[in-house]
Amino acid sequence: MADEKVNQMRGYKATLSNPKVSDQAKQHAQAVLDDEIGGNQPQEELYDIRGDREKSPNRMAGGLKAAMHNPGIPESGKQKAKEKLGRDAPAE
Repeated sequence: MADEKVNQMRGYKATLSNPKVSDQAKQHAQAVLDDEIGGNQPQEELYDIRGDREKSPNRMAGGLKAAMHNPGIPESGKQKAKEKLGRDAPAE
């Protein structure tokens, strides 16, 4: 049940961010999110059911490594990622 609500929530949120969707459709999507689905509650319930509250250490490390090599990240951000990862490798 929570999976279904999360999928509905994702669809309505996509509607809200799509520039090709009319204002009327966006208003409807927001109303459904607020009144029927319950905002982010389905997603939080799904995290509780699955036990996803703790972030995966492997995914965290992968994200930090990616940040260290991303040309769009400033050097200060790369340094913070490096410190969080606990590595002495140079950030490229």
